[in-house]
Amino acid sequence: MTTDISRLLDNWTFDPEANVRRITGDDGTQKIQVRVDQGAFQGILQLNLDGRPDGKRPYGKDYVLQHYEAQAAQVTATVDYQLDTEACRELFDESARIYGRYVFLLQIKEYERVVADTERNMRLFDFVNRYAEQATDRDNLQKWWPYILRIHATARAMLASNGDDFDQALRILADTRQQIEALSDVEAEEFFTERERSLEALDELVQQLSEQRPLSPRERLERDLEEAISSEAFERAARLRDRLRDL
Repeated sequence: MTTDISRLLDNWTFDPEANVRRITGDDGTQKIQVRVDQGAFQGILQLNLDGRPDGKRPYGKDYVLQHYEAQAAQVTATVDYQLDTEACRELFDESARIYGRYVFLLQIKEYERVVADTERNMRLFDFVNRYAEQATDRDNLQKWWPYILRIHATARAMLASNGDDFDQALRILADTRQQIEALSDVEAEEFFTERERSLEALDELVQQLSEQRPLSPRERLERDLEEAISSEAFERAARLRDRLRDL
């Protein structure tokens, strides 16, 4: 058995627009692969779709977060539960791995999985902020809230629009925009950069979905009325006004 992956690389020509694919592994589990081309470095990244992306089960759990959440739940009300620096390091590492996966999932439009992964990381952010012993650990993930809220909203909005519920999609984006604007400032450059980028990205998606959204019967009549008036088709305009009045 050869360990040379040249044949795999030759059979998957690098295309930056289509460098992520979903496969079923030899063990029957669902995975995604990412074709990488960085000059001299050629390769394929592989991540599990279920559980942790690396396929590990830390402490016998699907996620490190579950292990520490179980610990926190067992602590009595008279004891303050705290995460030491090593525990925070494990959680930071897991959140980065989950982030790496949902970025690729977004590319292949696996929106339900993006929602699940972003919600898991948001839960992790809150957990660390609540229980970390050191202030630097408590605040370490807070700067990424604008970004994760944006990705979570994007996936939810795309699910709604794919189901032709454009009004729901636009409500999700509007609510998330307000949520990002209401975030307390975090003294980190990444926070301000991501807040600005996220608001711009949400606005762009609102414009995109608004253009795709079918007009309601009232909106179609209003459009037709404007066209009739512009072309001085006044009899038709009068009929359209009557129909609008009936609505």
